[in-house]
Amino acid sequence: MEVLLHQIDAFTDAPFSGNPAAVMPLPSWLPDALLQQLAEENNLAETAFYTPELPADVGPPPGDWPAFHLRWFTPRVEVEMCGHATLASAAQILTDIQPGADRVSFYTHSGWLHVDRTDDDEYVLDLPVVPSIETDPDPVLVAALGVRPVRAYTGADAVIVVATEQEVRTLRPALDRFPPLPRGAVVTARGDEVDFVSRFFGPGVGVPEDPVTGSAHAQLVPLWSRELGRNLLTARQLSRRGGSLRTELIGDRVLLIGRCRRYLDGVVTLPDEW
Repeated sequence: MEVLLHQIDAFTDAPFSGNPAAVMPLPSWLPDALLQQLAEENNLAETAFYTPELPADVGPPPGDWPAFHLRWFTPRVEVEMCGHATLASAAQILTDIQPGADRVSFYTHSGWLHVDRTDDDEYVLDLPVVPSIETDPDPVLVAALGVRPVRAYTGADAVIVVATEQEVRTLRPALDRFPPLPRGAVVTARGDEVDFVSRFFGPGVGVPEDPVTGSAHAQLVPLWSRELGRNLLTARQLSRRGGSLRTELIGDRVLLIGRCRRYLDGVVTLPDEW
C-alpha cells in the first residue's frame, strides 16, 4: 500500500521557515500503532492524517463545503489540538483536491474546526478559545526555563509571561529538567514590532521546541487581548525558524491567519505486514 506524503510549512510565506507539518491523506483509517510509527518516522512536530470518512456519531458535515476527519500525532503521542498541521492540511486539500472551494472543515478531537482561504491566498483557521487560570509560577519549570516570570497561567499549556521580547528570544531552557506537563510550556512577552511574541517547548510529548504553535495561540490570544485591550493582534513565534500570525478574538473563538508554503510531495510505501 502506498500513502501520499506532503510536507508543508505553515504560518510563513518564505522558504525554510514557519512550522513544517507532514500531511498524509488516507482513504480510510489505518491502525493507530501504524499512524504513530509513521509520525515517528516523519520526525516533525506533527503529522496530520485525514480521511473523508466521518465518524458515524457526529452527524452531517456543517455545510456544503468539503469536510474530513482529521487527527494529529507528534513523534511520541496523539494530541488533542494542532493548529499548524490543520492549516497545512487545508492548504493541501484546497490546492490539490478541492481547488474550487474556499473553505474546508475538519472533525477532530477538539470538535469541528474550519479553515477559509482568502482571495489573497491566506488561510484563516478557526479554533476554540483555550481557557487559562492565573497561578503561581512553578519553581521547577521557572528554573528549567531560566526566566524571571511576571505572571503565570495554567491551561492546556503552562504559560509564563516575562518582561521583554529579548528575554523570550535569548532563553536557553534545560529541557531535561522540565517537570511533567500535560503538553508543554509557553514563554511569552509583549513584542517590540508585533503585539506579542512567544516560544513553545514540549519535550514531554516529543517536541523539544515547536517552530510555530497554532494551538498555543488559542490560549495566548485571549490573554494578550485582555492585556492590550484589542481583539486584533499580531504575533511572532521566536523559534529558530520563526513564523508570523495575525489573530482575532471573536467571542469564544480565535482566528489565526497565515500563509503556507509547500516543501515536498512524496509517496510512502507501507510494510507488507500492514
